[in-house]
Amino acid sequence: MQLKNHEHISHLSYCTNIHAAEHWDDVLKSLHSHVPSIRSNLRLKPEEPFGLGLRVAATAAATLESQKAKEVLIESLENMNCYVYTINGFPYGNFHGERVKEAAYKPDWTDIRRLNYTNSLAYLLADILPERTNGTISTVPGSFKPWVAKNDRLLSQIADHLIQHVALLMSIKDTCGKHLTLCLEPEPFCLMETIEETVEYFKKYLFCNNAVKRLSDLTKMSMSDCESALHSHIGVCYDVCHAAVEFENAHDSIASLKKEGIDISKIQLSSALRIDTVSKQTCAALAPFAEPVYLHQVVQLDQNGKLTRFKDLHDALSTQEAAYGSEWRIHFHVPIFLSELEMFGTTQKFLKDILAIQKSDPVTDHLEVETYTWDVLPEEYREIELTAAIAREIDWVREQF
Repeated sequence: MQLKNHEHISHLSYCTNIHAAEHWDDVLKSLHSHVPSIRSNLRLKPEEPFGLGLRVAATAAATLESQKAKEVLIESLENMNCYVYTINGFPYGNFHGERVKEAAYKPDWTDIRRLNYTNSLAYLLADILPERTNGTISTVPGSFKPWVAKNDRLLSQIADHLIQHVALLMSIKDTCGKHLTLCLEPEPFCLMETIEETVEYFKKYLFCNNAVKRLSDLTKMSMSDCESALHSHIGVCYDVCHAAVEFENAHDSIASLKKEGIDISKIQLSSALRIDTVSKQTCAALAPFAEPVYLHQVVQLDQNGKLTRFKDLHDALSTQEAAYGSEWRIHFHVPIFLSELEMFGTTQKFLKDILAIQKSDPVTDHLEVETYTWDVLPEEYREIELTAAIAREIDWVREQF
């Protein structure tokens, strides 16, 4: 849907990665099963279009290279009066029902399969994107940090694959006039974890003379055109949950990206678990959240202001005694309309700060609610039906404006 804020219009919806749908048939079924009910819960008029953040796994993307399958998708969207403005290209493979953990980042941007997959998403989005609408694709922020840290060869390889993708996006714009942006999504324990690290990588590997020259060699375009293209075709997906877990400052982090000319092309509206004061009781209550499917990174702030990072909640809980008295923020996406969960808090306040910035001085046209962990939330927090919960999240965002 379109969210009007004075003269600025943003697209607002939810990400369909909340639905288990790895194959094209499953994607189609999930759209028909859930979207009409969500529209109804949002009380949308039949003539009011509803935007979608579409998650397309690699297997589904391969099927959608067929013109026939693509036409079925386009027809389905038209029949539901929906449109796609952004694609979640972060999870390549299975994302529900079995162990994901670090596999969420595989293949990473050192692997040609990640480039080929993202290229296929770009072709798909260009074909289904409405006219006069910019499109975005969110993706892995390079790699999982332990796989590539301080390895300049791998870091340069990541950049080269990203530059090759930008060359494709330039070609798409030249061919059909559709402007697409690839959005790297900083995440705890990834190559681009904090906003500071993100800025550092962009400056050293993507906004440098070597990157401009490489793009110029690929496209045969001028250096100045290629420099502009790098700034306009590759940016950041600012996931609010991730930033809150990293104890980012809302205003400073946004300003830092703007200062370096890094486009915030998409904001994923999400909220994390927050434990104000770690104790034996809160750790015991956290046990049901230490589930086996997703990676739940933890960042700890102790009484001296020191940050300590844990790869997963299991790791943090195994050394919990040393953390007593500290604050924990946990990468577990919780419904954004909840300010607290019994013994725990959430980072909803940080999300409100980001939305206040968006309201007063819009930083992006693309807003997407992303609470994909519904299936693994402890049962007591899933008291309402899924489509009603999705609509409630979108309504909560609208209320902030």
